[in-house]
Amino acid sequence: MKPFADQLINYRKRIYSQTIEDGIIEGIFDNIGTTNKYFVEFGAWDGIAFSNTARLRIDKGWSGLLLEGNKEKADKLDYVQHAFITAENINDLFDQHNVPESFDMLSIDLDGNDYWVWKALDESRFRPRVVVAEFNCNFPNQRDSKAIKYNPTLDSTVPSIYYYGASIPAFKKLGESKGYSLIFRVNNHNLFFVDNELLAEEDKNIPLEMFLNKDGKAEKDYSAAGPDQAKNIYGYDDKLLHDCFYGAKIVPHWNKYADTSITIWWPQRFDKEWVDV
Repeated sequence: MKPFADQLINYRKRIYSQTIEDGIIEGIFDNIGTTNKYFVEFGAWDGIAFSNTARLRIDKGWSGLLLEGNKEKADKLDYVQHAFITAENINDLFDQHNVPESFDMLSIDLDGNDYWVWKALDESRFRPRVVVAEFNCNFPNQRDSKAIKYNPTLDSTVPSIYYYGASIPAFKKLGESKGYSLIFRVNNHNLFFVDNELLAEEDKNIPLEMFLNKDGKAEKDYSAAGPDQAKNIYGYDDKLLHDCFYGAKIVPHWNKYADTSITIWWPQRFDKEWVDV
């Protein structure tokens, strides 16, 4: 096994994903290979827009399970299954849908209990080789290891941008407790974890600081919708910058384990209950 995490930035590409996730996923599997080409994605929405698995399913011959909590949306699509996902039912849902014990990729984007649902997944029953998890970018101190308090009735089908998810350190520690290493971060959106059994030593337990801003701090920002407002970082094309919002203050990351710096888009409701994890 050869190290590859610091080369993933060279794969940056967007086809269906929110930003460059399509390319990063391609780069990971180019290096670790595939097994059954099976994925699970939840909150899948329509399985296409901003999807981390659409390119795999549509262009690469993968199959898998798309779970969406919005019943009205899911019922319109024969390839999306409706489920209100909680820490209590996640393993049973996987059983009901015949998810393989080992599969290639899990993508988590619930806009709510993301941390707690991944924590509840029993890897002795269902072990993805790669996990993609959306993190909360809106912590002024990026070293805070926090998650929202678990609430099984939280309806995140109408996502709250002011109270959701968990910080990078929280997810990194959770991944490590399950035998995964964080190897890449995509701007203000997603973290990429790979099973340690598939990684060279150099790509295991990369220090937290490599994924944060150089000073570990984030500042308030506002979204910039296109190339006239946002820097054309790393030569991103006009389509990417027009279709996806980047903070006006976002700049290229200071090392190769992420593509951009992190900025605060939405002040969080710190008067609500958060948990140190």
